[in-house]
Amino acid sequence: MSESSSLFKRLLGAWHDIADSVTSNAKISTDLSSQDDADSLREQMAACLEARGGEVSARARAAALGRTYLELEPEGRQKFLRILADGFGPDAESIDAAMALVQAAAPEARAETQEKLRQALEPPRLRLLTQFNGLPEGVKFLVDLRSDLMELSDGPELKALNADLRSLLASWFDVGFLELRRITWDSPASLLEKLIAYEAVHEIRSWDDLKNRLEADRRLFAFFHPRMPDEPLIFVQVALVNGLAGNVNALLDESAPVNDPSEADTAIFYSITNAQKGLAGISFGGFLIKRVVDELQVEFAKLKTFSTLSPIPGFARWVTRSLGEGSLPINDEDHGALAEILGAEDGQTGLETLFDDTNWTADEEKLAALEPVLTKLCARYILREKNSRGRARDPVAHFHLTNGAQVERLNWLADASVQGLSQSAGMMVNYLYNLSKIEANHERYTGDGKVSASTMVNRLLKK
Repeated sequence: MSESSSLFKRLLGAWHDIADSVTSNAKISTDLSSQDDADSLREQMAACLEARGGEVSARARAAALGRTYLELEPEGRQKFLRILADGFGPDAESIDAAMALVQAAAPEARAETQEKLRQALEPPRLRLLTQFNGLPEGVKFLVDLRSDLMELSDGPELKALNADLRSLLASWFDVGFLELRRITWDSPASLLEKLIAYEAVHEIRSWDDLKNRLEADRRLFAFFHPRMPDEPLIFVQVALVNGLAGNVNALLDESAPVNDPSEADTAIFYSITNAQKGLAGISFGGFLIKRVVDELQVEFAKLKTFSTLSPIPGFARWVTRSLGEGSLPINDEDHGALAEILGAEDGQTGLETLFDDTNWTADEEKLAALEPVLTKLCARYILREKNSRGRARDPVAHFHLTNGAQVERLNWLADASVQGLSQSAGMMVNYLYNLSKIEANHERYTGDGKVSASTMVNRLLKK
């Protein structure tokens, strides 16, 4: 939460009158530097959990606590979260007593004792956080508070608080509550500004760049929640083209002519951005793609192919780590070719510096030599490399494979930006959503960890 943000200013204004009746005269320092500050904050949190004065008073106390948090410096906010985590978790003695009642209960009394155990397991901090749901923009406040919390990864109590907040938000952000909207150049300027700020896959460099992404042969859809009507939760950008697109630079070329979308046979999903960091771990993306496919099929009768043009964010990290471990699956012939073309002592030394250098992209000879080696490695990375849970190591691959997509094609030098070159040597991948095979692909991947891929991509492993 940035103090210069419009949200910060709106919340301070919106909650001022609500909180005014219960605001304490005790001044808490913005860094919570003293024990008295910490004690005052604990008292304020405890007051929020008291049932005095009814719903209006409860809202006022929650607004006052929220204002306290907003006015704290980063160090103070960290202490706030630690106090909330450490001091307002489940009571161990109450849990032990409730468990003993369940174990000793007669069959006819078991349901009653289990309910008492459930109540004992519910931490007071969860009831406290729930009170913000009744405040103007209180849900957005909690989303941003979780974003702050996720930066503090140490300690079981903080992890438990994060789990509590994630569970609460997941119940509020069930996909049944979400609204799909198409965003156009005529949408409010404040919303368009947020798209520019939130876009995380391919930077929106200017207003002209954004306008190009909203042309007639483009579509941009976003999910919204009724309690955050002006804040996109996640958005997807789509290009309507003919045939699979294999180069994002061409898709984003502002000088390219606008095509007739009614003649397009392919929808390319080229950017999916989660706009709210505080909703990490609460999945909307798969549902968003399915909803957008339905919308596009209704609007454009000729669309037959639905595919992504996706980054490969973990490829360079995998190569670098494998080099350090001496486990990169590359044969002697490829090592020799890399050493020669990169002017290095050996292939490993050449690859170690490749992702930090962009000059090789202007050398046709280097491009020709690197392409077969790197595409084969990349195919291995996407199809074979797994994490500790037996799923695709690459996070983008895991997302689309979970949704039932197929690895359709690797595209050489598809993203020549600095980010694209540094994370994947410029390679991108098409994940194909074959509507007749989505369920089968999903079951194969989620059940057995098997990756569906085209014959063309599988052949890369045999070269």
